[in-house]
Amino acid sequence: MITSIKLNLETIEAMLYFWNAVKDRENVSEMFIYDLTSMQGLTLAYDANFTEESVRRALSALKNREIFSRSSREEGRFYNNNLWMMEDLEYTNLMVAPIKKLNLDYLIDELNSKFPNSKYNELEVYFSPLHLDEYLIKDNKLIINFFRVKPSDFDENTFVGDKELRAYIKEKLEELLNN
Repeated sequence: MITSIKLNLETIEAMLYFWNAVKDRENVSEMFIYDLTSMQGLTLAYDANFTEESVRRALSALKNREIFSRSSREEGRFYNNNLWMMEDLEYTNLMVAPIKKLNLDYLIDELNSKFPNSKYNELEVYFSPLHLDEYLIKDNKLIINFFRVKPSDFDENTFVGDKELRAYIKEKLEELLNN
């Protein structure tokens, strides 16, 4: 039985600091970058093409305003997406605002009624700066690519892909519980 759904924004909070500091030409220590690379929001996405070193190299290149030579398509996309965040911090803040307000407790009863024998007591939802994937599922964790969050131009809705944010999260948590 699911007792809680935790929202983890730790990586996005750290990245917001990074994007703002680099944009303002403040010094960001290499230690901060190493700490970022070890945050669970990123480590859950690591594989053969996207590693801790991929993240470190991309963020160091951004910090030092160097040309980045990617070793994989995933690295290139990660670098470009981070560059995009720094180019328009106002839009970045529009992306962050709705996820900071999220409370997913309303889904607990509905998910328990659909999945009464869930092997997980706790589900975790991460928003992380990823690369090519729109989302990842690892055990009881749903990792949503922050770069795919799109605030509406017309109203207060927020989307991931073409789905409204809350509907998207519900759909992906159901997929997680079906595995």
